[in-house]
Amino acid sequence: MPEAQVPDVPVPAGQVPDEQVTDKQVTDKQVPEEQVPDEQAAPAPDQRRRRPWRRGVSIGLTVLAAALVLAALVAPDDLELLSPGTFVRIPLEALVGAAVLLLLPATARRVVAVVAGAFLGVLAVVRIFDMGFLSVLDRPFDLVLDWVLLDDGLVVLRDSVGQAGAVAAVIGAVLLAVAVPVLVAFSVLRLSTVAAMHRTATARVVGALAAAWVVCAVVGVQVVSGAPVASRDTAALAYSHGRQVVNSLRDRQEFADEAAADAFRNTPPDQLLGALRGKDVMLVFVESYGRSAVEDPEFAQVGGLLDEGTRRLAAAGYGSRSGWLTSPTSGGGSWLAQSTLLSGLWINNQQRFRTVTSSDRLTLTSAFAKASWDTVAVMPGITRAWPEGHFYGFDRVYDLHTLGYRGLGFSWATMPDQYTMLAFERMENSKPGHPPLMTVMPLVSSHGPWTPLPKWLDWDQVGDGSIYINDARVGDTPEEVWKDPERVRTQYRLSVEYSLNTLISYVEKFGDDNLVMVVLGDHQPARIVTGADASHDVPISIVAHDPAVLDRISSWGWQDGIKPGPQSPVWRMDAFRDRFLTAYSR
Repeated sequence: MPEAQVPDVPVPAGQVPDEQVTDKQVTDKQVPEEQVPDEQAAPAPDQRRRRPWRRGVSIGLTVLAAALVLAALVAPDDLELLSPGTFVRIPLEALVGAAVLLLLPATARRVVAVVAGAFLGVLAVVRIFDMGFLSVLDRPFDLVLDWVLLDDGLVVLRDSVGQAGAVAAVIGAVLLAVAVPVLVAFSVLRLSTVAAMHRTATARVVGALAAAWVVCAVVGVQVVSGAPVASRDTAALAYSHGRQVVNSLRDRQEFADEAAADAFRNTPPDQLLGALRGKDVMLVFVESYGRSAVEDPEFAQVGGLLDEGTRRLAAAGYGSRSGWLTSPTSGGGSWLAQSTLLSGLWINNQQRFRTVTSSDRLTLTSAFAKASWDTVAVMPGITRAWPEGHFYGFDRVYDLHTLGYRGLGFSWATMPDQYTMLAFERMENSKPGHPPLMTVMPLVSSHGPWTPLPKWLDWDQVGDGSIYINDARVGDTPEEVWKDPERVRTQYRLSVEYSLNTLISYVEKFGDDNLVMVVLGDHQPARIVTGADASHDVPISIVAHDPAVLDRISSWGWQDGIKPGPQSPVWRMDAFRDRFLTAYSR
């Protein structure tokens, strides 16, 4: 193009350039081609097509960011509350956060948005952990103490959904734990940028929503029961877990002091358990045997079995009395319940368990050992070294490797309860002239996932357990059963019936005049069985041939039979040790 002066002609409105320049002048200034003002040129056709598409993508990303932040703020920590209506809420934290971000300059706003978003994402991950722990253990996740439980949870998960499913779940959980904080941080940053670009409109929306929040809070509006529209759940979550961290860190020393105070520590051996001299005492924990199994109408067959069991035991010459204990755990953590009952201390977390098992606390079993009983642990669920056996004061421990079982495992349960009790009878109780025994025996057939289940056999058919090989291979897999909550509850009921029938039949066949059996559940099953509002209560019964044994606990107010009634007293599980030692000692 020849160098020439641009003629002074009118320029259409909206296209007036800042200055009139020649091509030569542009070249001399070395302005890149893409920086040349294009006010005087119409957009190319492909640019006109691309701009609406980009705008649509931008709007879509903003909507997705808003949805993700809303979910992180108002999603429930309880699966029972998870529904679309749960998300129809106004989070107070979002209103406060938006107001703060609007007041900040650009750089500070971006920094605060990223930090706040990452923190919100971490809280969302904690909420997911809470959801899982509430579903299984009926309590939220402890940020200090519960990491050790993830390994045990993986074992149960593997038994429920298979190895491939468990591996996939772990990979997914790790990716989720990393991705959620990152995505939420970017989402808050994007929303803060959009809000700053539309400052006036954003301020009006925040003001209107704040007014609506106040009205909903005063009136108590709820679209879904238990999920108020005026939400402040995230602030409550952060506060509760913050207090939990402080309490967990402080609990260790306080609990150690509590464990050191023991009224029975210095009791002379000749004054311990004198009312049970010459008796063989069996303390049997039935896995997941909770109050729901006795009182829920859906499990009426269990109640019928207990009534029939009382009659069968009476026909064999045995009396029984029953009450309730409140377990420190629910859905899992059997070792916490067992240590609570045996130590007389409230063991509701792993830190307390480690503290007490590292102490010289007198346990119920070590009290029997001190009073000259032989103490035996029959632990079919123990598959590796168990150093806690020394703390409890056992003379001998039988585990998976020493019980002589030649069959296959039934998912998590390493062997059927019937084989466990028969193996104990062969190895210990049937020895002629054996000294009085105190035996602790946790039965495992009623441990989740409750499938497959062994069949009941005549005692003389059990043998070395190889007869169970076929039983362990038939029936529905855990993966199939756990797709349907109704089937899970049915399998749970059947497993409890199997364990209780085994106990009743054992007393009928092998019991003698010196047998005293304490039978109790360790904890309630998972929420999928009990529902969200179940107590932590478990049944406990004492069965004895000698009426004098039951007379010693007449003041307890327990009900006759092995089925506790609704009015039977309820004690915390840690109260049992002292009450038992008081009743049977001088």
